[in-house]
Amino acid sequence: MPREHVIRAALLAASIGLLGGCQSGPESVVKKDDPATQRDDAARVHTELGQKYLQQGKLELALEKLNKALEFNPDYVDAHTVIAVLYESINDLPKAEEHYRRAAQLKPKGGAENNNYGRFLCTQGHYDEAQQYFTRALSDPFYQTPALALGNSGACLTKAGKTEEAEKVLRQALALNPNDAEALLALGSILYGKGDYMKARAFVQRFESLAQPRADALMLGRNIELRLGNASGASEYSRKLLRNFPDSSEARSLNSQG
Repeated sequence: MPREHVIRAALLAASIGLLGGCQSGPESVVKKDDPATQRDDAARVHTELGQKYLQQGKLELALEKLNKALEFNPDYVDAHTVIAVLYESINDLPKAEEHYRRAAQLKPKGGAENNNYGRFLCTQGHYDEAQQYFTRALSDPFYQTPALALGNSGACLTKAGKTEEAEKVLRQALALNPNDAEALLALGSILYGKGDYMKARAFVQRFESLAQPRADALMLGRNIELRLGNASGASEYSRKLLRNFPDSSEARSLNSQG
């Protein structure tokens, strides 16, 4: 997947797509008498600039601004979250983990911060620990996007092989947000495993209408079409997979099948 797609997906998954936009540079931080307030304002502006540069793919500039934000305030939660996304996008997973964890430590009851760390832990295979953070996220009465944590929780349960529990959680997520792409794909995978191929196809198609192509989604689509006897549809998925994600584990699996 192109890096800009990785960054966009990570920003959305990390619940930080709506950080305040940058209206000015650091030099225009409002000057107040309280030094702590001045530092917080500077950290906020540098974080917003860092996210802006990250979304533009200007990673060196983004890292510079985010590190500067943490110099002004080492406990600025949003800076830890955005820099974690940056490190995840360049596959520096130890540093990504460090900053996701720190954000969750700084806001132990924060819905977004616990969801972010739970999602990251799940990508690293720490399924049980991830669920603890999703539970914390959903316990936050002020968390504005519980469907996101439910979707991530359900997808993680699917990866852990807990399909019955996962299906229940994913349907809860979709009841809150029918356009939760991650939940749609995970539920499609579960239905495929249960042999309900027509419904699985419908969920994959809904995912495709909402999200950027992904290797795992293309492979699932291919497998569904094969089960439905649609050889041409399966071949089209295979072509897209090999063309767009030639280095993915799914493409390697496809090549090994001859």
